[in-house]
Amino acid sequence: MKRWAVIVAVLYALMLGVLALPFVLAAFFPLMSFPNTREDLKAVAEFYGAWQFWLWLAVMGLAQAAMLAVPVRLASRRPMTRRPLALTVLASALMMGGLVTGAIFSLCEFAFAGQVLDKSSDSLIPLLPLGMGAAGWCGWALIFFRLSRTTEPQDFVSRLCRSLLKGSILELLIAVPTHIVARCRDYCCAGAMTFIGLTLGMSVMLFSFGPGVFFLFVARWWRLHPDAR
Repeated sequence: MKRWAVIVAVLYALMLGVLALPFVLAAFFPLMSFPNTREDLKAVAEFYGAWQFWLWLAVMGLAQAAMLAVPVRLASRRPMTRRPLALTVLASALMMGGLVTGAIFSLCEFAFAGQVLDKSSDSLIPLLPLGMGAAGWCGWALIFFRLSRTTEPQDFVSRLCRSLLKGSILELLIAVPTHIVARCRDYCCAGAMTFIGLTLGMSVMLFSFGPGVFFLFVARWWRLHPDAR
């Protein structure tokens, strides 16, 4: 069952990696278009060569693997312990904290425009979304931990996935309109902070389907190996 969990996490990371470039092109079109010149190809190489991109991909992939700790126990019919519950709680709370960060980033860029990206300014505006995201991570971890003590493990995972899906939709309802407004402004980068909000919202939305995909793999495996029961 651990192999299926690894497969789901790897497929999730690959999906993010493949969709990353088209998503960037769509978010910043026509400032960025389909790479058809040497300069465009160089920009693509720089995009995939940035350490921030690979760090984000690694964090999301590892979080997806941690999110599957409880489903692996359930599918393996092993007794539930605190460790897999803790991993699932921390991973799901991290995603909720990311949604809070993306929403606050989008609202800050909508309210303060270029001040968010002004490196010469001493403004603490860019620190606000990060602080709110960290607070959201801690707060949601506490909420999910208390939920795990009063809910059956399988129902607990299902409720987490529904919460993540609803939260990502709500966050995108903030990030998409604010990104459209930022695109209409005359400063550079055309909504970099709202783009972070879009990225986090889409990533968490796809993230929430991980346990469901895992259980589909498991159900298929049981059908192919009925004697293993």
